[in-house]
Amino acid sequence: MTDLSTLFPEEQAIPASVKLPANNEQREYLIDGKMLTWQGDMNPVVSPVFVRDGKELKQKTIGSTPLLTSKEAMSALDAAVKAYDQGHGVWPVMTVAERIRHVEIFLGKMKEKRQEVVNLLMWEIGKTQKDSEKEFDRTCDYIVDTINALKELDRRSSNFVQEQGIMGQIRRVPLGVALCMGPYNYPLNETFSTLFPALIMGNTVVFKPAKYGVLLIRPLLEAFRTSFPPGVINVIYGRGRDTVGVLMETGKIDVFAFIGTNKGANELKKAHPKSHRLRAILGLDAKNLAIILPDADLDNAVNECILGSLSFNGQRCTAIKIIFAHKSIQEQFIKKFCEAVAKLKPGMPWDAGVALTPLPEPGKTEYLKGLVDDAVQHGAKVMNEGGGQIMNTFFSPAVLYPVNDKMRIYFEEQFGPVVPIRSYENEEEVIEYVINSNFGQQLSIFGKDSKDIAHLIDAFANQVGRININTQCQRGPDTFPFNGRKDSAEGTLSVTDALRVFSIRSLVATKITDENKKIIGNIIRNRESAFLSTDYIF
Repeated sequence: MTDLSTLFPEEQAIPASVKLPANNEQREYLIDGKMLTWQGDMNPVVSPVFVRDGKELKQKTIGSTPLLTSKEAMSALDAAVKAYDQGHGVWPVMTVAERIRHVEIFLGKMKEKRQEVVNLLMWEIGKTQKDSEKEFDRTCDYIVDTINALKELDRRSSNFVQEQGIMGQIRRVPLGVALCMGPYNYPLNETFSTLFPALIMGNTVVFKPAKYGVLLIRPLLEAFRTSFPPGVINVIYGRGRDTVGVLMETGKIDVFAFIGTNKGANELKKAHPKSHRLRAILGLDAKNLAIILPDADLDNAVNECILGSLSFNGQRCTAIKIIFAHKSIQEQFIKKFCEAVAKLKPGMPWDAGVALTPLPEPGKTEYLKGLVDDAVQHGAKVMNEGGGQIMNTFFSPAVLYPVNDKMRIYFEEQFGPVVPIRSYENEEEVIEYVINSNFGQQLSIFGKDSKDIAHLIDAFANQVGRININTQCQRGPDTFPFNGRKDSAEGTLSVTDALRVFSIRSLVATKITDENKKIIGNIIRNRESAFLSTDYIF
């Protein structure tokens, strides 16, 4: 059992390479191409990291961000509406090649801020250094892949189609003004996976960073300001109830990209006065399960379920959040699983080989303790030694068995290091659980018998968005569709799908006559239209 009393470091033990500047008070925000300075109330940014001062532990306050009001939010919206200008603004009518050039300029400037952003990821949300670096690099790769996908899409769109005596060119055009909001667990990657497809397709954007993981956008504000025309990207801060609701109520938001809870998404969508005009791209709750079949390779199943359930402390929408192990192997699986959990190293985000870190959400450890206590009250046991121990913001993983439908953990998305396990005898028990669940993002099947696996694939294919065979639930590769059913998602994201969901197909068509061909030929040859073009982007 790990001694948590020495988990948090003394100030002098923190490596100089990861220390933050003394003053991280951020008063800047970006509206209409101008970096404005906020003089009002500020929101302190508190790290999940505590620092030891003698016998006392003090939680680090690492900075502050502006608590903007509805007035500033409306100014940001007005700037985005003006920049879009009913589709006639500089950005939406700009050629695809020119928009790509602006994004490439931003990407170059973003890469210069890698170490700053990585350090802030560690301090703000407790993500390990390795995973923080991976998130930054993966985000840069995603932007590059988005550029390449748009080039390919534009190449295909540069052709003319001829059908039934009609010729036409079909292109994708922007939808309007987008409101982009990301999650705290991937405040860079998940946010930019909607923000940049929205931008590169010609939409203008109001961007509100996640509730936690806010300061890490600060190093990128100047890059946003200098890389895009005024009003194309506007960055606001503050409480959602003071800023976001009023934007939706105007009806001027055309696209809503949100990653969070289905409850939050429902409330915001309801605020829009013309919901049929609102395109929503939502990544919401999930209760992904792993199914361990009798013939599963237990070593592989344990390794994948450890990664799936406890990577970044289980704070991923794609995490495995409940495990169904067949009765014939459940005892052996649980033993191996608990042994693997015991080997996970707790510590600070910058510690070498660390796997478990403090949790950023205030009150999260108390919430998880409540789930564990409720499960124990209804018959479960904490199977791993030290499971559920708490040290301030740190929560030791708790493996619970057996779980049943009287427990909150059976249905609730814990979004943290609690792993509920249930044994089953008949596959119909598992199928019934999936069918009756409010969520339908992913699941994982571990086994060797192809007939058994095929039976489950067919049972679940119309229930979840992705079925993983002998591997953990996950989002990547980013070229694969990422979606969900029921309360887990709306819309589909991947590098190519994201370009589609932030745009709509439009076409110019005419009867094939000599006169019409001459007109179209003149438009293209003389470059008289931004829409009609046969340019080929290399």
